[in-house]
Amino acid sequence: MSTIRPFKAFRPKPEFAGEVAARPYDVLNSDEAREEVMGHPNSFLHVGKPEVDLDPGIDLHDPRVYEKGKENLQKLISQNILLEDSAPFLYVYAQTMGDHTQYGLVGCASVEEYWNEVIKKHELTRKDKEEDRCNHVRVTNSHSGPIFLTYRENAEIDAIVTRVTQQPPENDHVAQDGIRHQSWVIRESGDAGKIISVFKTIPHLYIADGHHRSAAAARVGRERARSNPHHRGDEEYNFFLAVYFPANQLRIMDYNRLVKDLNGMTKDEFFKKLKPKFDIVESPGRVKPAKKGDFGMYIEGTWYTLSAGSNLNAGTDPVEQLDVSILQNHVLDSLLGIKDPRVDKRVDFVGGIRGLGELERRVNSGEMEIAFSMYPTSLTELMAIADKGKVMPPKSTWFEPKLRDGLFVHFLD
Repeated sequence: MSTIRPFKAFRPKPEFAGEVAARPYDVLNSDEAREEVMGHPNSFLHVGKPEVDLDPGIDLHDPRVYEKGKENLQKLISQNILLEDSAPFLYVYAQTMGDHTQYGLVGCASVEEYWNEVIKKHELTRKDKEEDRCNHVRVTNSHSGPIFLTYRENAEIDAIVTRVTQQPPENDHVAQDGIRHQSWVIRESGDAGKIISVFKTIPHLYIADGHHRSAAAARVGRERARSNPHHRGDEEYNFFLAVYFPANQLRIMDYNRLVKDLNGMTKDEFFKKLKPKFDIVESPGRVKPAKKGDFGMYIEGTWYTLSAGSNLNAGTDPVEQLDVSILQNHVLDSLLGIKDPRVDKRVDFVGGIRGLGELERRVNSGEMEIAFSMYPTSLTELMAIADKGKVMPPKSTWFEPKLRDGLFVHFLD
């Protein structure tokens, strides 16, 4: 049984939607965010990354950062840029990137279902990053960065979403990166009721993106429950902002790897150790792997295709069969000495949205010595791993387009 709960969202007036909507806090560093908000006083980055309005030398976890986020959020409300809906609703949020559109339902997911594994995870979280988001939620008293959830598609839900989106959207804008964002309010109570009842038949939801934000929402929800002597279970802090997408509409992009050095080996020595594990074929151009088990490799100005031998993905463990695991176990770890990619500074990760040219640029500059392009992890693999209670290696999935912050805000009371 899964929950999707209507809520009274604070949403930007249609004429402000494009100004307010901002990329998630964790895809920009502070300098990039400062540059992005220049000339954009209504950008939600002022809430999600409020250090942009403080001295650049400030510690990102300084209490003043979170207080500034609260101040900036209240300013958007007091200036009537964000308005509260008159009643609790569910919403539809569509994103169009190129020729592909995906339609998600916006509502609130259950903190209790996060803890009891109805909501499945596939990544480990870092406590420092969790605590940062906890402080943001505690101080602003809101969830402003939606969690990206997915579920196995359902024809009844699809039919309602199709009918709702045949009407003109209430918000509709194209962001600077060319991605179109549209939203609708599901005003028919019968439609909302049907969606809620159908979700009760869906056994599990899966976190596609937002593990730290969902962990923070769940922790703060429990804190509020424990501190409330009259806790009932239906208070807003028991739920967190989410967008629910059917799995068949989502696209996962490649998440590529760069390594600073060859662990003391020459290129010839490295290739000699690779050959027993992979077929290596020089390529006349960039290699974007076309199938699972193939990898691109760029070194000294040349691309190669690596094809994993059948012995590298034997067994039944769904984690070990991932391409990211094969590369980590049989190249990055055993040959290049990168034991823990979460903390090792010799390895870096580049989302596929940046293209293979970014890999070439960083190797050609001398910053990195070798790059690997990946075939994307699939939703089927993600769900299989989450269903078994296992976790993926870090940086296994890159979802595009990213959800925008600020289009929907959920307050905890």
